Amino acid sequence: MNKSIFSKHITTNLYFELIRTVVAIVVSLVFATIIIFIVSDEPLTAITTFLTGPLQSVRSVGYVIEMTIPLIFTGLAISVMFQAKQFNLAAAGSFFMGGVIASALAIKLNLPNFIHPLVCLVAAGVIGGIICVIPAILKIKWKASELVSSLMFNYIMFFGGLFIINHYFRDPSTGIVASFEFKSTARLINLVSGTRIHVGFLIAVGMIVFCYYLLYRSKWGYEIRMTGQNLRFSEYSGIKVSKVILYSQIIGGIIAGIGGASEILGIYNRFTWTDMPSYGWDAIIVAILARNNPILVPLSAFFLAYLRIGADIMGRMTDVQSEVFAIIQGVMILLIAAESFLSSWKHRRVYRNATDKTMGEV
Repeated sequence: MNKSIFSKHITTNLYFELIRTVVAIVVSLVFATIIIFIVSDEPLTAITTFLTGPLQSVRSVGYVIEMTIPLIFTGLAISVMFQAKQFNLAAAGSFFMGGVIASALAIKLNLPNFIHPLVCLVAAGVIGGIICVIPAILKIKWKASELVSSLMFNYIMFFGGLFIINHYFRDPSTGIVASFEFKSTARLINLVSGTRIHVGFLIAVGMIVFCYYLLYRSKWGYEIRMTGQNLRFSEYSGIKVSKVILYSQIIGGIIAGIGGASEILGIYNRFTWTDMPSYGWDAIIVAILARNNPILVPLSAFFLAYLRIGADIMGRMTDVQSEVFAIIQGVMILLIAAESFLSSWKHRRVYRNATDKTMGEV
């Protein structure tokens, strides 16, 4: 009986969170629509372009998928760490440094086609794991906030990565800050002609399956979720919380590092990042939309990529700037993060169900 009540409670919460997320998305889109009508001379054209632009050509769909791939990697990385209630934001630094390390190995090593990118991906994953575990160590030993230390560590990784590229791998024959070209054996294979959708997409799918089974079908995943839900209870029940904090952030860093390597080897032929890619920060939005569930991460990543590409197309083809996406994003996150949003509706629903059940038993 108790198990049935607990399962029903979990189902009710999931249903409520789904409704709350959908309503937040709809409200943000309506709000953006109102703004478009205010600022545009052709609002219907702008809205149509925004909503359908990513579907108008194979190349546009390709852009959406291309952006979805790195968002899946970083979204999964953040989700694993957030499940343990570890607000480590070093996934951005792991992603960037993963790209740096993969670039260095893609330039220097001479390996066969299949082995070369595999070595680059593994090395990037190792570096990513090391980067994300440092804030965890600081928290365990000196009670340092992983949020603050990881934010500061991202700057170290960014400028350290640029130092490595500029002083050891920069191609002086180019007029920009760029590395030497990668060996052709290091590039990830393109999957769809006419686009830049690469093998990283298949790796991302593999990571989704891995993270799902890790979090919901393994002892490690159980420990991660229990630590996130109630740290004191986890300690009392015998879970080594310090170990969970360490390996949850190591796993997240590995995934982010592999994501950076996948992006740089699949999309580019040389390292050209002069700014830290936004995927590490966008991953927070992806994880929030997905409720830290690996199965929902690709859907939220695709949704975010679709809106961003749609806003970009709208900005190029109409009189509405692409920055309207920032409005959608901001309103959506504010509503989703607000715990009181639609809470009264949830309470009324729970009360009505409980009352109906009591009356039925009487």
